[in-house]
Amino acid sequence: MSTSSTFRTVPRTADVVIIGGGVMGVGIAFHLAEAGVRDIVVVERGELGCGSSGKPIGGVRAQFSDPLNIELGSRSLRAYRDFPHRPGADIRLDSVGYLFLLTSARQAADFEISVRLQNDLDVPSRMISPDEARRLCPYIRTEGLVAAVHSPTDGHARPGLVVRGYAGAASRAGVTFATHTTVTGIDTTGDRVTAVHTDQGLISCSTVICAAGAWSGQIGDMAGVDLPVRAVRRQVAFTEPLTPPAPRIPFTIDFASSAYFHNSDDGLLFGLADPDQPDGFDTTWTPEWLALFRDVVRHRAPALADMETAGGWAGLYEVTPDHNALIGRSGELDNFLYATGFSGHGFLQAPAVGEIVRDLYLGRTPFVDISPLSADRFRSGAGVRPEAHVV
Repeated sequence: MSTSSTFRTVPRTADVVIIGGGVMGVGIAFHLAEAGVRDIVVVERGELGCGSSGKPIGGVRAQFSDPLNIELGSRSLRAYRDFPHRPGADIRLDSVGYLFLLTSARQAADFEISVRLQNDLDVPSRMISPDEARRLCPYIRTEGLVAAVHSPTDGHARPGLVVRGYAGAASRAGVTFATHTTVTGIDTTGDRVTAVHTDQGLISCSTVICAAGAWSGQIGDMAGVDLPVRAVRRQVAFTEPLTPPAPRIPFTIDFASSAYFHNSDDGLLFGLADPDQPDGFDTTWTPEWLALFRDVVRHRAPALADMETAGGWAGLYEVTPDHNALIGRSGELDNFLYATGFSGHGFLQAPAVGEIVRDLYLGRTPFVDISPLSADRFRSGAGVRPEAHVV
């Protein structure tokens, strides 16, 4: 990518060092640069977007169970719709909607509460019947379905295009991208970060922003800041090209099993969260997990169970104990900010979080109160309730 660094050593000084060159890091860099902040360096150990942001297709939605997550998703959806104008890139946004399939009365009751919350915050989600769900997604079988939930403004886009769009605009605004550069340590004096060590040299800085995804716990440890993030592998697979082509369907989720599927370029994409997946940083794609997916869809969407797959992708979720993000300013180090732990929702919340971190840095009041997302909540017992709508 043309925005990668072309120098042998990183700059020796910076006002802001952002650690992590995924969608979160480059989005924060864009929002800061747009606001007039200068002397920003984004440090990335590989290429931009090489971590979880490398996922081929990412869902975007505002269907959540917590008002704060609803607002983050809704604000980001608006930004993604406006992305061709600001910052100026086609991200292949497809507003096909999200469709949650519910198989118990308890699920339906819980989602009814969530839908009322979403509607109060101007999200046009609604409970629908199994038959209406099948009209939206002809692959599904209605046997055993109690209800479904659909929001037509949700959908999916291409994370790689978002990363390039943000990075290109940030680069034009003067942001330096130090790729293939690994953070090896952080210096502090009193309650301040003073420098970031990398394998390409030391950067003296005034502020550090941790947006390192699944690796954020390690970055926090370097600074003495507890960021409770664990890495969990998630895998997806792609079907062979389908003839005739697949109908245009919503991002469809069997809520009880977490199995999901949606359109890809010339076929379908399959996904499922393996409940037995151990923590760790392994991103090897292992097609054996597809047996779990096929077992579920053989009942719920039988035609998918025998579709041939043409490969897949594996990446890391950055999971927190309550499946909610960590966003804020360290209580121990006044100039250490963080945006991490999105538990699979980072791509869909990135534009809103970029605004929030910009405002935290500038001393402004963000559009929403993010104090419940402080990393300190696990010590204090405060914060938000665990997010129920996890995929």
